[in-house]
Amino acid sequence: MVEKKALKPKKEIELKDLTICDATQQMLAKARRDGVETQFDRAAGMKACPIGADSACCKHCFMGPCRLNAKDPYGKVGVCGANIDAIQARNFGRMVATGTACHNDHGMAMLDIFRDVVQGKIKDYRIKDVNKLVSISKEIGIETEDRSVQDIAMDLYHELEKTYTQVEGELPFAKRVPPKTLEMWRKHGIVPRGAMREIMEMMSRTHIGMDQDHTNLIKQICRTALADGWGGSMVATEISDILFGTPSPVSVEVNMGVLKEDHVNVIVHGHEPNLFESMLASVNAPSLLESANEAGAKGINLVGMCCSGAEVMSRHGIPHAGNFSSTEPILVTGAVDAMAVDVQCIQQGLVKVAECYETELITTNPRCHLEGATHIELDEHNPQKCTDEIVIRAISRFKNRKFPVEIPKKVGIGVHGFSHEYINYMLGGSFRASYTPLNENIINGRIRGVAGVVGCTNPRVKQDYVHVELVRELIKNDVLVVQTGCSQIALAKAGLTSPEAAALAGPGLAEVCETVGMPPVLGLGSCVDNTRILIACSEMVRTGGLGDSIADLPVAGAAPEYMSEKAIAIGQYFVASGVYTVFGVTFPVTKGTNFEKLLFEGLEEMGMGKWGFNPDPHEMARMMIAHIDKKRQALGIDKARERVLMDMSDRRDIDAA
Repeated sequence: MVEKKALKPKKEIELKDLTICDATQQMLAKARRDGVETQFDRAAGMKACPIGADSACCKHCFMGPCRLNAKDPYGKVGVCGANIDAIQARNFGRMVATGTACHNDHGMAMLDIFRDVVQGKIKDYRIKDVNKLVSISKEIGIETEDRSVQDIAMDLYHELEKTYTQVEGELPFAKRVPPKTLEMWRKHGIVPRGAMREIMEMMSRTHIGMDQDHTNLIKQICRTALADGWGGSMVATEISDILFGTPSPVSVEVNMGVLKEDHVNVIVHGHEPNLFESMLASVNAPSLLESANEAGAKGINLVGMCCSGAEVMSRHGIPHAGNFSSTEPILVTGAVDAMAVDVQCIQQGLVKVAECYETELITTNPRCHLEGATHIELDEHNPQKCTDEIVIRAISRFKNRKFPVEIPKKVGIGVHGFSHEYINYMLGGSFRASYTPLNENIINGRIRGVAGVVGCTNPRVKQDYVHVELVRELIKNDVLVVQTGCSQIALAKAGLTSPEAAALAGPGLAEVCETVGMPPVLGLGSCVDNTRILIACSEMVRTGGLGDSIADLPVAGAAPEYMSEKAIAIGQYFVASGVYTVFGVTFPVTKGTNFEKLLFEGLEEMGMGKWGFNPDPHEMARMMIAHIDKKRQALGIDKARERVLMDMSDRRDIDAA
């Protein structure tokens, strides 16, 4: 173990106040004993900038940075004369642009792989879901009758490439948007053209001396965000399904207990499924299994973390070890022999923790290196050269383990993999696949509405707590919950993704869950798979009975513990699509300003959704349920019903269960 400096915080925070995850608590206690620093320690020692948190700071030129007073937001302006609304709008727009760029970069990388697979340049991957290839092609106007799979696939590639490169017209997947929603976008001039153009224009318009009217900037903010949800992220999800298989429900083990002391443990963490797919081949290679046995291991144990882990969990039932805030603590087990990472949500702090336990931390993508980590680049044309080397290094580390292993005995089992296609089948069967049963049960009141609870974890709040408490409140009030990303893992650890969790739902939702045999919380995959929620919303509109646009639906969204600019982009594309979206932790606007009013009220008046904010999960639930009830009333399907929100005795009963 490398030399460490013992941590001496001014006041040591109780571990139970940092996370509700018992496994993470156990590893944080060990980290403290070992003198190893994690994100929780850094968060405690780093006070968040209050001016930056309120977006009252502008650093877009070198006449500043300029700091405005959030308590008197219109008391002064920046050196260039920019007021608080212009400053906030430009800051917010740049967050959206960065998040959108990140997702589109991922989507374009998947599309590049797809092209090379179709052209025969990549041999290790193939098209696994031909039916999805054909159905998507039909949706966006590609002829499929009496044509080869290769010809259809190449046409699909060229059409989806417009998602990124098109400078005029509308994104290909705009064809999926409900007509009334699309009509509203056209009215306001926010239909995305191509992601590259929208991101470029967003960055240009937020430069010093450019667009300084927040009511005009919001249009480009919306258009840029929509180029994420209906563009890059949607392409990433659909192409991943075509190449690697469309998920269907599978029972999966979750939490740190999936590690095995007598096995070589390899973790894959990141967002691009191709690394994981190649790793699956490597850990099952007979020669490497033999090498592991010769090193004294009973086998090679492959597990996932974060979003790439959520994808293969849904597709292949691969065990999942934890979400974003647990990526450092799991290394403290001493049982991880290699952690391979690609892009997004990769903390630089992993390097130091890995060094402390001599764990192999390996970067694999040219777009994400970490200083101090080993880099073994993944070449999709020969991917196993990289993944085989990672496994070889993991075996070597297992053979030479120097530190005691401590694995928390925590494992939760739940069902994941509820793709749009499977939900369609689950509700109607092979011959009558349809969202009609869902819509009918919303109309008759058994299901009050649908909530998407998604997003990261954040060390500024107690890990997993807000996710779990919010969802418990929602399902108790007959709100069906769909989930992606780190939020999904929080709920899986809490046991809310199993069919048995229907016992915790309200009577109407419980009846539906028991009839269908599904949990009240449906895990959809990684954070780019939020687009499955957009598709589901569009299908609910198309099915009928719940209005003519996404904004009419009795639905709401939340990111209770978000931490990244990607989350801001996701939230904005849901709002622009028509969904009321509530964030926790903090929100990057100054209260009482015109820009805040535009986000929290004005967008809804334009026919979109709107933003909401509350760090408390129970208040967040009340806000979301009130919005769902408002939409039910507008549709004329509201019924007198008792509103049940959990009290402390209810929560104790659930905890005891």
